[in-house]
Amino acid sequence: MLENYPNWAQQLARKYLSRTLNQFIIHGNVHDLVPVKTDKAMKYQRLKTFMAEEFFGARDIVVFYDRASGIYFRDQESQRDFSRALTGRDSFAGTDYAKKLPKDPVGVFSVLEQYFRSRLDQKKSMALIIDFAETIVPANEAGSTGSEDRNSLVYLLKWAHDPLFLATDFTTVLVTENLSDLNRTLIQNPYSSDVRIPLPGEDDRLSYIMQEQDPESFGAISDVSKPIMAQMTAGLGYLKLKSILSNAVQNEEKITFESLTETKKELIEAEAYGLLEFVSADGSLDQVAGHTKVKEHLRTAIKELKAGRRDVLPMGYLVCGPVGTGKTYLVTCFSGEVGIPMVKLKNFRSQWQGVTEGNLEKILGLMRAMAPVAVMIDEADAYLGDRAASGDSGVSSRVFSQIATFMSNTQHRGRIIWFLMTARPDLMPIDLKRQGRAEEHIALFPPETDAERRELFEAMKKKTGLKLSEEYIPKTVLKGDVNYSGADMEAALTRAKFRTASESLEKTTPEILDQVFYDFLPPTYPEEVELQTLTAVSECTSKALLPERFRKLDRNNILKRIQELKKTIR
Repeated sequence: MLENYPNWAQQLARKYLSRTLNQFIIHGNVHDLVPVKTDKAMKYQRLKTFMAEEFFGARDIVVFYDRASGIYFRDQESQRDFSRALTGRDSFAGTDYAKKLPKDPVGVFSVLEQYFRSRLDQKKSMALIIDFAETIVPANEAGSTGSEDRNSLVYLLKWAHDPLFLATDFTTVLVTENLSDLNRTLIQNPYSSDVRIPLPGEDDRLSYIMQEQDPESFGAISDVSKPIMAQMTAGLGYLKLKSILSNAVQNEEKITFESLTETKKELIEAEAYGLLEFVSADGSLDQVAGHTKVKEHLRTAIKELKAGRRDVLPMGYLVCGPVGTGKTYLVTCFSGEVGIPMVKLKNFRSQWQGVTEGNLEKILGLMRAMAPVAVMIDEADAYLGDRAASGDSGVSSRVFSQIATFMSNTQHRGRIIWFLMTARPDLMPIDLKRQGRAEEHIALFPPETDAERRELFEAMKKKTGLKLSEEYIPKTVLKGDVNYSGADMEAALTRAKFRTASESLEKTTPEILDQVFYDFLPPTYPEEVELQTLTAVSECTSKALLPERFRKLDRNNILKRIQELKKTIR
């Protein structure tokens, strides 16, 4: 029988059959369908239906509770039995629960406890399923927990180790999307155990699509084959797949590669509450000007990834260098060339207790299901926080711990590739930069050679859409007296376009270019730029990726100069 259930349900059953636990927390993909094998085909049910009719199908009484609906039962016979018990209680205690049941957790748990004890004494087998458990015992600091939340917590903790409840056939199941939304005391209680429901994998999605659509009808609604559709929908649940298929059938909108990609982005971004954003990655590393050695290095990783050698790839990359050197653009082009989606974490922090950790748990779960995926975190030194952060009740340190633990999970090697970008890698905690997390440190610098300066000029000319009256590169650029970053070059060329328009010309002349570049003064923060440059040099984990002039520098002298600059800038 157990082999017909998904793995998480088998795990739950084994834990219960150990007879040492009777309270479980189910979290993760709890709002999706649950697949169950039958003699004929797979059957897909809602979680509550699965728990009541399949998992606890042999129980005499199955009770449901949530704040909105109050108490309700699996079947009418159980409901009538409960009503009879309430009538007896009312006549004895002088209450009127038979006419109006409480919906608040404390009132409900008080009524249910007496009912459970009376029926367990009669050798009845029972199960209580509490939906939206985060609204019953929410994550709060001990000092800010209200009396209702504390009393609800006491009931659940008491039931988890009550001798009668443990000795009889009784189970409490709390259902929540994010484990971190629940009270930490309940999560850490040794008498409770949690089980995570994952999003369906590729084989699961393919099985669902195969069953939902026969070959003839599927060909009429989709240009994408079933196996390819299963691959492309990583990160989506069964209900989302059902929505895509139903939309194609009902609205006669054929599924294409483009529409499926766009729909997936919309659905996942909505599923992540807008806290996860897909990065447009249509280009390739060919579009990156300069950084020749770095591009060769990344292309080696791309080759191994496409060959299926995920085991040889780094867990993540730390991309550093002075501002304007194209760190974000390089990483975006890497994603476009390797052909895997790239996502960017948006602001998941909240002022409300427990919400930040819950948001992050949801995001990390989606990334796990979407793999292979690249994750971009810009300004990583400010975004990720620090283990020692204080002043916010420990939220920042817990967030840091969640991310650090997730990044170091070797099961994700080659499946979730992290790109941490920063101009100040020295401000990042060592925990994230160490081997096993952001293993490879890549440094980017402004163009060093004549060829790189020409390449950068041509790339920025194309990006800005500058039209020249003849092929020409400004003398200032060719001389190399000024180190133009990509951002500097783009700004100067935009000025040239403005000057051209102001003189009512269709194309920019060499004279205008020379005048603009002669006049253009890039913002100069020499000490800050030197600090950013030297910290990038000191962080780089490959001497071959450094420009020639930095390879021969004494590392101790570099570190000494960094300390001097920090004192000056402060």
